[in-house]
Amino acid sequence: MKSKRHKTSLDDVALDALRDCVLAVGVRRTTLTDVARRAGVSRMTLYRRWPDVQSLVGDLMTREWIDVARGALPAADGAANAREVLVAGLTEGSRALRAHPLFRKILDVDPELLLPYMLDRRGASQDVLLDLIADDVRKGQADGSVRAGHAVRQARAALLVVQSFTFSMRTMTDEDDPDLGTAAFERELRGVLERMLAP
Repeated sequence: MKSKRHKTSLDDVALDALRDCVLAVGVRRTTLTDVARRAGVSRMTLYRRWPDVQSLVGDLMTREWIDVARGALPAADGAANAREVLVAGLTEGSRALRAHPLFRKILDVDPELLLPYMLDRRGASQDVLLDLIADDVRKGQADGSVRAGHAVRQARAALLVVQSFTFSMRTMTDEDDPDLGTAAFERELRGVLERMLAP
């Protein structure tokens, strides 16, 4: 039990150190030596847990994106049905991720890191998000606020929509025009999700 606590502590220290390095210089210019120095541990300690910076970055993105998703979930109150809670959470999650300093830095400096998760395979954070979304879809189907259907497929379709708004919104917005600004596209995202999930 003691070693598990130590491992978790090392993970947190290493991931925090990596986040600081990436925010300072980006992923390509960060080495395990830099992370070890900032974390106050030996380089070999990190190598035993992560073979390279890429694997460490993958764990960092998983931790950070899941924290964003969980923080975006609204408190379910008696007035909101499951679809309203889900749509609000997905819309807020997209906004929060776009504002997240690490996401912004990677998108600006090392966008190629995100391409595999958009084109080739799902990452651990996407799998966690899909489980959360599918659970909410099932709750919505149970309370009648989400249309009947294959919950996992609906969750995947919803995440595809949210990802496109999250990763590409800045290519479509024009902040000088209120009808094409970020707030207008966030309302559009909410509307798209409402229509795709409603009975």
